[in-house]
Amino acid sequence: MPGTPPTRFVYLGPEGTFAEQALRTVPAAERGERTPARSVGEALDAVRAGDADAALVPLENSIGGAVGVTLDELAEGDPLVITREVVLPVEFVLAARPGTTLADVRGVAAHPQASTQCRGWLREHLPDATVVDVLSNGAAAAGAASGEYDAAICAPIGATRHRLAVLADKIADHPDAVTRFALVSRPGPPPPPTGDDLTSLAVYIAHDRVGALLAVLMELAVRGVNMTRIESRPTGEALGRYVFFLDCAGHVADVRLGEALQGLRRVCADVRFLGSYPRHRWNAAAGDRSAAASTGPSDLDYADAAAWVARLRSGELS
Repeated sequence: MPGTPPTRFVYLGPEGTFAEQALRTVPAAERGERTPARSVGEALDAVRAGDADAALVPLENSIGGAVGVTLDELAEGDPLVITREVVLPVEFVLAARPGTTLADVRGVAAHPQASTQCRGWLREHLPDATVVDVLSNGAAAAGAASGEYDAAICAPIGATRHRLAVLADKIADHPDAVTRFALVSRPGPPPPPTGDDLTSLAVYIAHDRVGALLAVLMELAVRGVNMTRIESRPTGEALGRYVFFLDCAGHVADVRLGEALQGLRRVCADVRFLGSYPRHRWNAAAGDRSAAASTGPSDLDYADAAAWVARLRSGELS
């Protein structure tokens, strides 16, 4: 992040969850102060109030989809901007107190989303065990450590934090599942462009105008701006009123994305800029996806076109 590096971080708690594991991949957070929050709203309000420099909150999961409360907070609360994304593989483990064997497990603590994502493994390996819903992956690990439950489905960091033995790892039914987190700060200059960036927006369309959403998409398409995600959320004003969340390839400093933003400002009822930030770097050697190269006109093409129009206006035809 530009300016003074953040030192005080807050994340969606409790401790020992995927959110903490994701935050600890950020070098400044690993060196800084990390505080869990009870909710996404509490984490973001801590940043708004100046009690924290940045908050890490979940944006979407490849299985469960978008995290609505995060999108709502970014669209409706006092403005905040995303300065970094972290994409973390969701690798659940079954953990228990040392000395416990799989045959000993009769009760398993798990967050409902965790047990859902591990349903197949549980059916095959622990068909007679009772799964007890708890509030978080961290709470599941804590319950297993205290002896309240025989075992827990949790994040690897939760097993380590509570000194549990891992009875089985990578037990999720979808081994490629990931969760995308956003590091959010108070408004300020965005990180400088890297050549492989994303820009996030909350777009409010004119609902009384035919083709309003198409007009939004055309502002991006005619400039060769690749939209990587679109998600709608109700605004709460009335039935049929939605805000659209867009992720676009590029940076606000790029000429063509800047022109697209100007176009959106003209045709939309409102546009909230949610940040330009580096795209998460994937490890291609490990088989992870890599960012596809941008297609369409480059910034040089736009600069050349602008210079050509300027020459036409001055009477030159070359």
